[in-house]
Amino acid sequence: MKSFRCRVCDNALFFENSVCVSCGTALGFSRAERAIVPVDENGRYVDASGLVWHVCANLNLSGCTWLAAIEGGQCFACDLTRTRPNDEDLEGLANYPVAEQAKRHLIVDLDTLGFPVVGKDSDPVEGLAFDLLSSVDENVVIGHEDGVITIDLAESDDAYREKVRAQLAEPYRTMLGHFRHEVGHYYEWQLVRGDERMARCRELFGDESKDYQAEIDRHYSEGPPADWAERYLSTYATMHPFEDFAETWAHFLHISDTIETAGEYGLTSVAPVSAFSNFRDVVTGIWVPLSTALNMINRSMGKDDLYPFVIPAPVLDKLDFVASLRGAPDSSAA
Repeated sequence: MKSFRCRVCDNALFFENSVCVSCGTALGFSRAERAIVPVDENGRYVDASGLVWHVCANLNLSGCTWLAAIEGGQCFACDLTRTRPNDEDLEGLANYPVAEQAKRHLIVDLDTLGFPVVGKDSDPVEGLAFDLLSSVDENVVIGHEDGVITIDLAESDDAYREKVRAQLAEPYRTMLGHFRHEVGHYYEWQLVRGDERMARCRELFGDESKDYQAEIDRHYSEGPPADWAERYLSTYATMHPFEDFAETWAHFLHISDTIETAGEYGLTSVAPVSAFSNFRDVVTGIWVPLSTALNMINRSMGKDDLYPFVIPAPVLDKLDFVASLRGAPDSSAA
């Protein structure tokens, strides 16, 4: 995540700021400029080309600070949400902003790394959409199917999410992590195409044609293989090749974004992650020492490790493959 500054008074800003706390200027996030920009008293911003942008209609509903092309309309990020809690679901609406914040962060991740983000409003078949559902009155299963990512808004609650994390013996569980994992399924569906790419994916992750439900049943009845830590990032990744890919994809985003943020705040001085030809060099040369230091800082505060994972050698090959997909053609360009 970039380090932002107010264009009016040069005060430090953060990604979700809608007002500069120093000078009081109203703000909006320009996806095109990848910058926080000042808006006038009517919530308008005029870019360098003369286009007029407007504060998103969902500022007060979900805390969205992004700029929309149409006055009174939604921004690009909000347009990706297909379903949200109804207005009578007060608990769902209370949890909703956390999910939307994570989704906006995800889109910036993808933009930074050069992955196309195409909504189902533009491409109903191959596009991406989000169903952000409240589990107050129904069971919600987090997942992906045909470009639709479903998120359980109950995961916005820290106490609930920690309870689930402990029950599943997971080292890490966050709302942003859910978004990054599930969008990995989407991009595997979109980008792992063609005989050569499919063959390499199967070589690294396994045969994706395995019966998914049977593999789930096996995983929860037998558990992971005894040597899982030698070949996988997590026990969940051992369940099915699709899950191994999605876990690897999520860590690719975790690592890339954290390194960028560390660079923006002066904790490391490296070229952008996208400038490296091999992602394994990013991991071994930058990420391992940086994450070790960050883990030690967390421990100094009595906190759990920031990155509670060990990356075995086979996972470096998997991360390299995922990173290589940045140059893969997407379905919208086909």
